[in-house]
This record gives sequence, structure tokens and C-alpha cells, in this order.
Amino acid sequence: MSVTNVDSAENFHNLIRSHTLTAIHFSADWSDQCGHVTEILNELSKLPEIQASGAKFCVCDAEELSAISLNYKVDSVPTVILFKNGSQVDRVDGADAAQITSKVKAHSLGKAAPAISTPQQPLEERLKALINKHNVMVFMKGNRETPRCGFSRTLIQILNGTGVQYGTFDILTDEQVRQGLKEYSDWPTYPQLYVKGELIGGLDIIKELQASGELDATLKA
Repeated sequence: MSVTNVDSAENFHNLIRSHTLTAIHFSADWSDQCGHVTEILNELSKLPEIQASGAKFCVCDAEELSAISLNYKVDSVPTVILFKNGSQVDRVDGADAAQITSKVKAHSLGKAAPAISTPQQPLEERLKALINKHNVMVFMKGNRETPRCGFSRTLIQILNGTGVQYGTFDILTDEQVRQGLKEYSDWPTYPQLYVKGELIGGLDIIKELQASGELDATLKA
């Protein structure tokens, strides 16, 4: 068994009707992380216990099948959505190999997803450390080389225009950070920009600071 291509909406709907697990990777050719996720699915498809379960693994172009992507709220790639009997049962946004593996095994083998037993700092400590990793820190979809949403891309263009040094963190690679930071900073959307550990805001705030001529001073505070 290997990863097969979903080439039409009809093909997609036929696949997800299966009573066994169907894992569909919403992908894009331009994303290196998508290649990595397809390889993860390919390796999972070779496991004897997964093969015995009858699980299927597929990849579809999120842009070519944009209506399906929109229907399932796929706003970035890679995204893996798990289906059974025509319904979504789980999903993983981003290239989180541990979560993809855990959820595929759980739903294909009918077991509760095991906890990922890697030693970790308490979440609040980890968030503080990430926020303070650089004087100017951006939490975004993608990274400075490959922003993966229009808001993140615009913010990076603005920052690059200032000449200020900054770091980035790709929230799509860590769902715990993605959700935890929203609560920690009481700010529900991304990207988020921090200066010396303090939240400045999202793209709208940065645009306002740029328009008023205060952005450089804020970044260099």
C-alpha cells in the first residue's frame, strides 16, 4: 500500500465513504513540509497493523480542489484530515509527525490515542521562553522564507523593510503552542508580534504603527 493521489471531487467523496480510515493530506507542490508529511503517511501505510486495518492514505492538491479545501476549512498546508464513513473524525494542521502518527494509529486500530511521552517544560514556561527568544519575535503560519498565509507574508514584508533583526516561530508545527499562546496573550489570531516579551499585536496593529511612523521606535524599544 502507498499514498495515492486524489484527482477529482468525485474521487474524494468516494474515498471518504469507506468504513475504514481514510487519511487525506491536503498538500501543495511549493511546500517542502508537504513532501515530509507525504513521506510520513507512506511509511505508516507500510506498517503491518495499519495494512491489516484497511486504512487508506491519499494526497490531494489543496489549491486544485479548492472547494473541498474551503469546505473542510483547510487554510494552510500541510493539513491531514482523517475520515470514516464520510465524516471527519480528526485532523492535524501542520507537519507534526508525532500527532499524525498517533492519530492515524488510534483511528485505524480503534484505540485511544496514546499520550506522546516526550519530556516537556510546562506550557507557560515554554511560551515565555519562545516569546523572549529574540528581542523581536513573530509567531506566524510558516517562517520568514516561506510564509504560509497572506497576513504572515505581509507582516514579514513590513519587518524586512525596517532592517530590524527578528526571529520567527511556525505555529503550524506545534498545535500546543498555537492554541496555548492564544490564551496566554489573550489574542485569538495570527500572526502575533512581540518585542522584548511583550505582545505588540497582529498585522492590523503593525500597519497602524507603520502608518503613524512609530513602528521603528516600537521595534527598537
